Amino acid sequence: MYKKLPSKRYEHTLAFLQKTVPAPATILDLGVRNPFSEIMEANGYTVINTEGEDLDLLPEIVKNHKVDAVSAFEIFEHLIAPFNVLREIEATKLITTIPLNLWFAKAYRSKTDMWDRHYHEFEDWQFDWLLEKSGWVIKDKLKWTSPIKKIGFRPILRKFTPRYYAVFAERK
Repeated sequence: MYKKLPSKRYEHTLAFLQKTVPAPATILDLGVRNPFSEIMEANGYTVINTEGEDLDLLPEIVKNHKVDAVSAFEIFEHLIAPFNVLREIEATKLITTIPLNLWFAKAYRSKTDMWDRHYHEFEDWQFDWLLEKSGWVIKDKLKWTSPIKKIGFRPILRKFTPRYYAVFAERK
């Protein structure tokens, strides 16, 4: 039975995950447990989350579990050195999403939560380059928009400009 997901982003992310890494599969999901962890589990995945460790300082923690794939849903833009984490991953499959750099929006930064900021605002080609340089071969990609229900120039641009980028990659 199909249950409507809470956002277009979750719908696209789940469909891309199911297409590239079908359940059942055990996934190390970088980042603390979150609503999408529960969505993955409800769809047949076994999910292990990291526990809030600073992946810039401890990239080797991705080696602590033997899994079918690693997921990183909107994680790499928060890291200063995502290259290091990507090199440490021992799983042969990676599925990741990032918000894309939008020329009409500033980089995201919460002024109250130091973890809720983007160090990187990637363009698709930059993220592809990061993955390839860290030893991954891109097998599939998907972009989608993220319209908002507001009036103005930026909301109109959001209807046509892709905001999210999903990539499935495998180790060479």
